[in-house]
Amino acid sequence: MALSMRSMRATTSALGTFGGKKPTPKAAAAASGADFAATLPGAIAPFDEPFLDPLKFSEGADASRLLRYREAELTHGRVAMLATVGFIVGEQVEGSSFLFDKYISGPAIGHFQQVEEVAPAFWEIIALVVAVAETTRVQKGWNDPYNGKGLWLLKDDYTPGDLAFDPLRLTPDDSEEFEQMRLRELSHCRLAMIAISGMVAQELVDGKTLVGHFSS
Repeated sequence: MALSMRSMRATTSALGTFGGKKPTPKAAAAASGADFAATLPGAIAPFDEPFLDPLKFSEGADASRLLRYREAELTHGRVAMLATVGFIVGEQVEGSSFLFDKYISGPAIGHFQQVEEVAPAFWEIIALVVAVAETTRVQKGWNDPYNGKGLWLLKDDYTPGDLAFDPLRLTPDDSEEFEQMRLRELSHCRLAMIAISGMVAQELVDGKTLVGHFSS
């Protein structure tokens, strides 16, 4: 995925702080559709003029819906970045890891079933961790459905992806550098979503590990 160490540090810092300095002006909230989408970070060359939207998701969508799309893009992208690293590392440490008594082997797409056999409670623990993380995210950014404003709405003062999570304190004070950091994270999110889809598809096709596919 060609992530440099600098970019990886930027991504780590940006996790949970994306847009923490309110990148979208309040004046843009009055716009909708493509006009509003054009104000969001992420229209990166060569798909900046016009920005890439082949399925026309932005057409007819108001600002609220487009912000939810951005929240979903960042959330799925962050999971995809973790998944791509997990795929590669999980296959490379098989047989030598302290986890699961070294019983996990083969392509990563089969590790799920193997883990269930070796450690039946493992996925229940993961599900609990995910539930706690998602509950925190929802409480941070999503509108209370019982306050009369409607369903599936982000809070007015919430910026998509801004979970205020920066344990290493890597968020720069310089606004220009911060802007670049946000764009790096978004680019890595998009690349990772494509990459993990390709990894899964390839292993389903030939049943080999990622490295094994190229070495055979």
